[in-house]
Amino acid sequence: MSQEIIEEVIPEVKKDSVVNKTRLKADGVAAVVGEFIVLESDLDREIAQLKAQGADLEGVTRCELFGSLLESKLYAHQAIQDSILVNELYIQSLVDQQIEGILAQTRGDMAGLLNFYKKDSEEALREEMYEINKNAYLAKEMQDKVISEIEITPEEVRTFFNEIPEDEIPTFGTELKLAQIVVIPEVTQEAKQAVIDRLKEFKRDVEENGASFTTKALFYSEDSGSKNNGGLLPTMNRKRPRMVKEFRDVAFNLQEGEISEPFETDFGFHIVYLEKVRGQEYDVRHILLRPELTKEAVDEARAEIEMVRGKIVSGLVTFADAAREFSDEKETKFEGGQLTNPTTQDFNFELTRMEPELYSQVQNLKDGEISQIIEDEDRINTVKFKIMTVTDRIDDHKADFARDYLKIKDLALQDKQVKAIEKWQRKTIIDTYVKINGEYRNCDYQSNWLKQ
Repeated sequence: MSQEIIEEVIPEVKKDSVVNKTRLKADGVAAVVGEFIVLESDLDREIAQLKAQGADLEGVTRCELFGSLLESKLYAHQAIQDSILVNELYIQSLVDQQIEGILAQTRGDMAGLLNFYKKDSEEALREEMYEINKNAYLAKEMQDKVISEIEITPEEVRTFFNEIPEDEIPTFGTELKLAQIVVIPEVTQEAKQAVIDRLKEFKRDVEENGASFTTKALFYSEDSGSKNNGGLLPTMNRKRPRMVKEFRDVAFNLQEGEISEPFETDFGFHIVYLEKVRGQEYDVRHILLRPELTKEAVDEARAEIEMVRGKIVSGLVTFADAAREFSDEKETKFEGGQLTNPTTQDFNFELTRMEPELYSQVQNLKDGEISQIIEDEDRINTVKFKIMTVTDRIDDHKADFARDYLKIKDLALQDKQVKAIEKWQRKTIIDTYVKINGEYRNCDYQSNWLKQ
């Protein structure tokens, strides 16, 4: 397909993004990719947003950013061709969160926000942000689809590693193996019953008095991720389970418009309202309450972890045996407290890539030393106590196939995925209507956008 300069007229823009069949003056149109266009203002706004987010754009050219925009439009266009569905409630919740987040940073300056996006009303702004998020969602879903079935065999990993030139073999930084013992304060039955009774009261008020479930979630739910959206969760799908089993079992057995009885998960106690069912997809809201911890329970937990640390330091028990006997953390207890790196799925933590909080807790520990008692919290527990130790240390080293197999496997898989995406892009660009306008025809693209 030939690549000509866009003339005075082009297909009309729908919602600032999608091409329609009627014609209008081509003012500021930089490119057309399938059903989508890229405006000059799209690129300017992308640059402004990246700078606002603190991105380092030194050495990054407008051509490179423009090529990235073309790629996102290509993915979104193909996602539409492949009938990938859009989770509209999820997109709308993203828009709400983004606007609330920006307003929080600008002290509620909606006028400034409208000026930045060059919109004359909040409704117009929401429409544009919806389109931006929808297209990003489609692009991500399409990219995931391209690489979803890509797997790598041990032989491919070996071949990948053997083909790396000697002077390009990666170096892995200092790695630690860590273990911890966690003691969690015990919640009393009285505290549990108190939140159950309160949730039953919420349910009764909605069902018998017509109160709003959404409003109650907004005011009372302790789930910070959903309370600002009235307890609304990302759409649940029977074929792609995301929530914990106890939550799914309740939600998927409700009738549309029904509110569950209170039930318990690791996160606390919930009631769930099934708002809408669309085939395999369920739109649900929930209210989460956590039982209150008593001072006595917290003090008992601290006393227990002090006792455990004392036994280890005095040599009465090994750290691993103490973890198996006393730790309340199911994920590490039976591994002698050994922590698993969630990124690599092995026991090694590269020092320079550790999460800042974890790094601060272990950076000064010598091998085999027992940390002081650390008071911590997580998504499930508002208070927990732990002690940590370094069980092994590996100094920085060149990649070794046997010792670093899992890391090398990840690199090999990423390489294979990149090649698959590049192959998909080459074919899809050829099969897709593409026009590049004006100065952007002079860019040196990595992908064949000019079809030369």
